[in-house]
Amino acid sequence: MNAPESKVAVEPYLLESRDASGVVTLTLNRPQQFNALSVEMMTALQAALDAIAADPSARVVVLAGAGKAFCAGHDLKQMKQDTALDTYRALFAQCAKLMLTIQRMPQPVIARVHGVATAAGCQLVGTCDLAVAVEGARFGVSGINVGLFCTTPGVALARNVGRKEAFEMLVTGDLIDAQTARERGLVNRVVAADQLDAEIAKLAASIVAKPAIAVAMGKEMFYRQVEAGTEAAYQMAGQTMACNLVDPAAQEGIDAFMAKRKPNWAPPA
Repeated sequence: MNAPESKVAVEPYLLESRDASGVVTLTLNRPQQFNALSVEMMTALQAALDAIAADPSARVVVLAGAGKAFCAGHDLKQMKQDTALDTYRALFAQCAKLMLTIQRMPQPVIARVHGVATAAGCQLVGTCDLAVAVEGARFGVSGINVGLFCTTPGVALARNVGRKEAFEMLVTGDLIDAQTARERGLVNRVVAADQLDAEIAKLAASIVAKPAIAVAMGKEMFYRQVEAGTEAAYQMAGQTMACNLVDPAAQEGIDAFMAKRKPNWAPPA
């Protein structure tokens, strides 16, 4: 990817870097724990995403993992330290807020997947708007293997793959490979390990080349209509497209298309 302009370490939980085009990379930084989502890790990630969402110069987010894995899910050791029901409820409420933030922020979020993405790590992949994985990556919702049905990861999984495929993964705990994940719709692209960053850079560049306002409006509408009935979805989509059309970026794009020239989109404010 492009050389980062700045890099900030939110030790020991998160690394953040940004390139000149506005692509922000957030790297989960607990490699010895396979980037397990501790409370502290989720807190750091939430703060970073909130800041990026409010930053118009940020155009795309890449979510990555340090070390040998993308993310192995929740931190089971931490979860055993306090087994009170209210503690677990707070943990999953925090996780749900984090996942909703990813889908509600205006910038597209790309999961950069290597190693394993299991349980809440698989949930992260399913929650991100896009995902690119290496050929050797593996995915699973394996909580059932320790007697814990991955109900919260199942929310994201069932919104990416077919119902029967999702349920089979949930009740067996079996892992699937990257190619199967692509065929089922959990990831967009599968590439060799040495091509991962280049493929993500190409995908991010394609997004950055489009007007930020159109991408933001489209992302917000995409998730609203997915959860709505068909008639309501068309009503919401029509309103969004009308608002999009009156924006100068769309008018310039149409003018350029009609004139058979490249659009001259102003950079985001």
